[in-house]
Amino acid sequence: MKPYIGVLALQGGVSEHVNMLQSIACSTVEVRLPEDLSGIHGLIMPGGESTALIRLLNRWNLVSPIKKLAEAGIPVWGTCAGAILLSSEITEKSHRVDQPSLELVPVRAERNSFGRQSASFQENLVIKGLEEPFPGVFIRAPLLFPLSDKAEVLCSVKEGAVFIKSGNIWLSSFHPELTDDSRIHTMFVEGAVVGSQP
Repeated sequence: MKPYIGVLALQGGVSEHVNMLQSIACSTVEVRLPEDLSGIHGLIMPGGESTALIRLLNRWNLVSPIKKLAEAGIPVWGTCAGAILLSSEITEKSHRVDQPSLELVPVRAERNSFGRQSASFQENLVIKGLEEPFPGVFIRAPLLFPLSDKAEVLCSVKEGAVFIKSGNIWLSSFHPELTDDSRIHTMFVEGAVVGSQP
């Protein structure tokens, strides 16, 4: 079965995710409307600006369909702003912000934990399931704080968790699509295909 992966195409690194998926022999669809979710094995929610993204998700009536997709067991992966929107709580430097989310993972996402765009950096990450370090690219990245033992930390830096898996939902603070390393996309797609089999 050829993997068929959707990439939310409202904002952010859409083409980078699509190119990475196609490089590992996936079929892709850019998701802009609820009907674009039909038949996919997994969904990636790229980075961008989280407050703008949630407005766009609501405008195009995508919130409920994505939640139903996730609740049906289809893998969903949010990178950076996408991870923020999948979290159950959103804060900024320890104070809660008035920002809605999809509330699919028991995680508190702290926006802009590493500073603004000028403070972007790359760091080699030790990630559970990968034998060699991964080049993590951080741009206005959130920290991820598990609120339940259902949220498994796959990678941490000295400040805290930056990669979490909770059931079929993945959250990464960093941007794997901005590297030449396809290992995390491959892990996600392999899980998506296995999860879609009867």
